[in-house]
Amino acid sequence: MKKSIIAVIGCIITIYTTNSQNVDSKTDSISKKEEKKEILGIQKKWFENISLRGYVQVRYNGLLETNPDLGCEQCDKTWGGDNNGFSLRRGRIVLSGDINEHIYVYIQPDFASSASSTNNILQIRDAYFDVSLDSKKEYRVRIGQSKIPYGFENLQSSQNRLTLDRNDALNSAVANERDLGILFYWAPAKKRALFSKLVKDGLKGTGDYGVFGLGIYNGQTANRPEANKNKHIVARISYPFELNRNQILELGLQGYTGKYVVNSITSTVITKTDAEYLDQRVAASIVLYPKPFGFQAEYNIGNGPEFNTRNNTIEQKKLYGGYAQVFYKIDIKKQTILPFVKYQMYHGGKKHELDARSYSVNDLEMGFEWQFFKNLEIVADYTIANRRYEDAVKRDNHQKGNLLRLQVQMSF
Repeated sequence: MKKSIIAVIGCIITIYTTNSQNVDSKTDSISKKEEKKEILGIQKKWFENISLRGYVQVRYNGLLETNPDLGCEQCDKTWGGDNNGFSLRRGRIVLSGDINEHIYVYIQPDFASSASSTNNILQIRDAYFDVSLDSKKEYRVRIGQSKIPYGFENLQSSQNRLTLDRNDALNSAVANERDLGILFYWAPAKKRALFSKLVKDGLKGTGDYGVFGLGIYNGQTANRPEANKNKHIVARISYPFELNRNQILELGLQGYTGKYVVNSITSTVITKTDAEYLDQRVAASIVLYPKPFGFQAEYNIGNGPEFNTRNNTIEQKKLYGGYAQVFYKIDIKKQTILPFVKYQMYHGGKKHELDARSYSVNDLEMGFEWQFFKNLEIVADYTIANRRYEDAVKRDNHQKGNLLRLQVQMSF
């Protein structure tokens, strides 16, 4: 009996030892394969590193509207008039990723762009690649069509921004925020990680546009051909400070200069030779990220083309304006609510619009963003607007009014 028990125990030990050796052998084999993959990682097929994401925004601007003649062409073409029903404001897909250890590609088409009376056409927003000059990717050269580093809110994605539209004062510098050119960005690895974290944590950051940026670009804005030999030059410094109690304060200074050719002109309007005007601005930005209280403000001054109703001429004139916004981040279980109040003002021309349309803006917005969960949110934005905007077709055009604007956003 004892011999039988000893024999059984011996068999069990033998089987266990054999299995353990087989498992260890398989584990070693898997580890070696993984190690080999890591060593050969840069030899992976490029499309294996490409990610796909995007978002869709659906709006309705027709609630509680007091003046149908009040609108904002650069903000939202379905604001005002008889066309303020449901609209597809944005429908974007982003393809991005590392082609190899030194090259990163980013392509973003929009399926909800407008051209004349046609809505929801396909148009390229971003198409660029970054070339990293070092292994930490602290020094990068960006080549292609991308956002021009002028203004915090201009760089902030519409997917993250609280108010439905960007402010007139700084957004009038670069329509659609983009142009074609070459940009250089630098930021320490630690600050690059912080820029990414501010977006990932829902704190309404811009993403990584460097601590320092410098570039040259066409100046006629995205998807438009260059109209002169002159190029625009832009520079930006923006530094996030980590304060006590985990608060983060970001200060920024930016400016650009160039010559812009006004390309939408009424036949009777008088312009300079070749309709070319000096186009230059400087702006300051301050952002306190919402932990939980947030504050955001920007102001810019400069020179640019502006229509003069008194002599029917587009003139070189001064411009100025900015905005201030307060908001608060409330987390309730897995949901987030961000109430906000924003005031903006702007006096100057909008070079991208007909006859470099002359503007005087004083708007107050209040509302909230409600994130039901990560992929779905709604925004309610009540706007009290006081706007004068004049060109050769619309003279003495001063509109006031209120309206409630709604947006549903789905991201993936």
